[in-house]
Amino acid sequence: MAMTLLTGGARSGKSRLAVRLAAAGGEPVTFIATARAGDEEMAARIERHRSERPRSWNLIEEPIDLKGAVSRCEPKTCVVIDCLTLWASNLMEAGASDGDIMATSATAAKEAGARPGGTIVVTNEVGSGIVPVSSLARRFRDVLGTVNATWAEAAGRSFLVVAGKGLELTDLPIEGA
Repeated sequence: MAMTLLTGGARSGKSRLAVRLAAAGGEPVTFIATARAGDEEMAARIERHRSERPRSWNLIEEPIDLKGAVSRCEPKTCVVIDCLTLWASNLMEAGASDGDIMATSATAAKEAGARPGGTIVVTNEVGSGIVPVSSLARRFRDVLGTVNATWAEAAGRSFLVVAGKGLELTDLPIEGA
């Protein structure tokens, strides 16, 4: 099973769909969570997500070293990564440069895409709205857009998730390419 990328807006059902896909595969699952509970609201979100996953799944909580977390997973297990959005945000908050984030993203995506077991990756689509007013928000939008494109390139399949339903994204045929 190849890597599958699920992208879409906030609260679009990406995480729930990822859990359903992983559970339907019948293989053992390792869930890689990138969130940090920086406040009570985020802690409640994390707890809600935990309650939606089977307790039998392995859990790796890793906000920064995504490639290392993926490499620690058993090869034939299904891995769910939730999510690239928070992971990129964590790297930015830790002071990583855009170039470092892009390089780290490329190596982590390559590692995840080469796994013999299935990998399901969740991320947000943040580039479909208005141009952010602050330079930090524009930087985040640009960085995450590039991260998402890198992971989509490494994925066998990519889906835009809206209202819990996935619309498959495909490459456009380009003559001469």
